[in-house]
Amino acid sequence: MKADKKLKVFLVDDDPFCLYMYEKHLNNIGYKDVKTFSSGTACLEQLAEKPDVIFLDHNMDSLNGMEILKTVKRVMPDIYIVFISGQESTETVIKSLQQGAFEYIFKGEYELENIEKVMGKIIESKGLSPDKRKNGFISRFFSF
Repeated sequence: MKADKKLKVFLVDDDPFCLYMYEKHLNNIGYKDVKTFSSGTACLEQLAEKPDVIFLDHNMDSLNGMEILKTVKRVMPDIYIVFISGQESTETVIKSLQQGAFEYIFKGEYELENIEKVMGKIIESKGLSPDKRKNGFISRFFSF
């Protein structure tokens, strides 16, 4: 299971409390390669580090989350981008998903639980879950 937690995660939010809370939560559930950024510009400057996942606030100073999403997807389309935002407009959610966001989490009571669930979905979709690796090997073995 340790291999599952080796994803490189970027957190982007202009609220220092949210950044701290998300970082601590991810660390507590086993993700140690987590970097925080208080602006989208700072995140974009570090894309050469090739994060696997970017958690992104929608409303920030200078660049908003949608602009960052478009830029990242244009340069590195395989990065999983997850919005965590207080922006609860259905139109905003749909637009972000259409532009390539993997998921949209609303800030509030269940945001930490939802972060954990989304990380599980990402691990599964990347084929990193222990069950998928084991079943994949067994399926290939018996297919001969």
